[in-house]
Amino acid sequence: MNEARSRRRLAGPARLAAAMVLSVGVVGGTVSAAPAAPPLPSGKASIESEPFGTTPEGTEVERYTLVNARGMKVRILTYGGIVQSIEVPDRRGRFTNVALGFATLDDYVERNSPYFGAIIGRYANRIGGASFTLDGEEYTLAANDGENSLHGGLKGFDKRVWDATPVPPSDRGVGLELAYASPDGEEGYPGTLTVGVVYTLTNTNRLRIDYRASTDAPTVVNLTNHSYFNLQGEGTSSILDHLMQIDARHYTPVDETLIPTGEIAPVAGTPLDFTAPHPIGERIRDNFEQLVIGRGYGHNWVLKRRDDKRLARAARVSDPESGRVLEIFTTEPGMQFYSGNFLDGTLIGTGGKMYRQGDGFALETQHFPDSPNHPDFPSTVLRPGEKFRSTTVYQFSAH
Repeated sequence: MNEARSRRRLAGPARLAAAMVLSVGVVGGTVSAAPAAPPLPSGKASIESEPFGTTPEGTEVERYTLVNARGMKVRILTYGGIVQSIEVPDRRGRFTNVALGFATLDDYVERNSPYFGAIIGRYANRIGGASFTLDGEEYTLAANDGENSLHGGLKGFDKRVWDATPVPPSDRGVGLELAYASPDGEEGYPGTLTVGVVYTLTNTNRLRIDYRASTDAPTVVNLTNHSYFNLQGEGTSSILDHLMQIDARHYTPVDETLIPTGEIAPVAGTPLDFTAPHPIGERIRDNFEQLVIGRGYGHNWVLKRRDDKRLARAARVSDPESGRVLEIFTTEPGMQFYSGNFLDGTLIGTGGKMYRQGDGFALETQHFPDSPNHPDFPSTVLRPGEKFRSTTVYQFSAH
């Protein structure tokens, strides 16, 4: 039996999440207000699937195309749960793809991909020394970023083929439920982690991601999506003229290996202060130690939050040229802003153009990097009987 079809479907929490997320404002039993939307056009939401190739292990990969009633289109792969493309209109109603990615499965599998559009886990971002201690026991992880472990290790969730179940279209939008069971010991992590991720494309041009997970033994978990954006269109230009605003007054400084020092520092008086909008490129070349270490922006911002359940805005990005606007809302305590510092022209995107430094930005909602080794950071420990829940929303508009 084909491996992709033999893996068991995830039931219970993920199936419940699939039904819940179509009610766009509901998170953890509370309601988050959504912006008013203009009248819908006559189109209808839809979802279709097609073959997208086969992995070297012989597992078939599918591509799902989600279309909402306004014509916004999102393509998602079962390989890595990758968001391959996001087509949204500019101020004149012209659609283009604003997400960086590859045209073929072989590129995702064989190239040194910087995690374009993928689900990241078990642990997003870095764990220092590729190890952590939990309940007195030390766990050793794969060191795939110098001495550190990055984005789940050598074969994280971004390189797994997920089971997929379409969420039928409704008057609110359309969705796709993905499921993966990570066995005990995978990439060095303890416990069998059962994960469900639901992508929902709403008729208000929101792409919503609901994460759910449970475990049969104490473990750590930190899930995110690693989409790169260029609001002018992927492969068309740099993002240095985009206006960035981040709703955070503090960040976590890093050492020379990009591991947090443990300090929570104010952004005031530094090039990391985006409490008011600034062009991304305005201060990116400043002689500021943290920018020199990361070759640009690549830091975790400590988001302003009143509680841990309601969606709160994390960032707003706008492109003056096209008029496109992206707002990020999340239930997570942190967000990594990465300015595409290591894109070097060797990767060719879906539009046939090379990606150079600064051609895309990522906003990865998350718990803080290296949290298992910093007891003062918000905990990422998950125990049997507990449920990991997280939600992030990408809201697109044009002005």
